[in-house]
Amino acid sequence: MAETRLTTSSFLVLGIIDQLGEASPYDVKVEAARTVAPFWAMPHAQVYAQCDRLLAAGLLSEVREEGGRNRRVMRLTEAGSGELAGWLADSAFVPVEARERGILKLWFGGRPDVHAPVQVVEHERTLAEYEGLAESVGELITRGQREALEFGIRYERMMVEFWQWVESRGAAVADDVS
Repeated sequence: MAETRLTTSSFLVLGIIDQLGEASPYDVKVEAARTVAPFWAMPHAQVYAQCDRLLAAGLLSEVREEGGRNRRVMRLTEAGSGELAGWLADSAFVPVEARERGILKLWFGGRPDVHAPVQVVEHERTLAEYEGLAESVGELITRGQREALEFGIRYERMMVEFWQWVESRGAAVADDVS
């Protein structure tokens, strides 16, 4: 087995397959879109590439379904379970990379009066979706999933407040100029 550098995307694939018990690359893609995409997006092509890398590294095993579409179904190997458990236990801090296009536009001179109103509306919409999801799932999700959802709610609240602040500063600047 060759030494394979595991990335967060690698662990995303291992974690989803572990939770599902077994999965095809397509199943992983669908589950990632359904669950973790709001806080960890991963291009679909990368899901398939990661599955192949993890299979080659011996962290996944694969069987082909007989008949029909001849789907590849993967499971974690003992080594894969060990890698996932080690990653879950690692409490090392990794700085957050906030990839907010609106913030980048502000940095390069985008007009706050153009961007802030749109950002407020969209972050309020996403916040309402997360709050609705939190109400609808009740106790159907794990504690960790509930905490991840709470992160999304708090993040969206912060973004709404931030863009409202940007919007209000624009109004204050306009008042100072006149």
